[in-house]
Amino acid sequence: MSCSVVTTERQFTAVIKAKVPFGGIPDAQRSARATLAASLASLDAGAVGRGITRFRTPADGALDMEMGSIVARRFQDRGDVVLSELPAGRAAHYALKGPFEGLPGAWQTLFEWCNREGVTPSGVNWEIYGTAQDADLYALLA
Repeated sequence: MSCSVVTTERQFTAVIKAKVPFGGIPDAQRSARATLAASLASLDAGAVGRGITRFRTPADGALDMEMGSIVARRFQDRGDVVLSELPAGRAAHYALKGPFEGLPGAWQTLFEWCNREGVTPSGVNWEIYGTAQDADLYALLA
């Protein structure tokens, strides 16, 4: 698969926010997704789409993360589940085909491509998950 610049549209998301050290990401993902699954039906957010994780450039060994799902419309925050969005704009894109264990290498591929192509990521990044064997990676461009 190759990298490219694409135009993204704003999409509403239902997420749980957390600052997570790198070693805690798998546990944080599992916990957030379980909480979200228990809450989605009661949110009045419309149809639920693919799972997502949005994060900012790492700082101090941790990620500011939003773990959740795409939803059809705005809703009122409920407990830890809050409304957010994936941004509209120009983004660098890479499609990972393979297990999620390949995500760190896929991000490295995308950021190295940005460097070679002279495009500058803004620090806002996200993953949209397909099956257990693929994900679309996006880095919003400055």
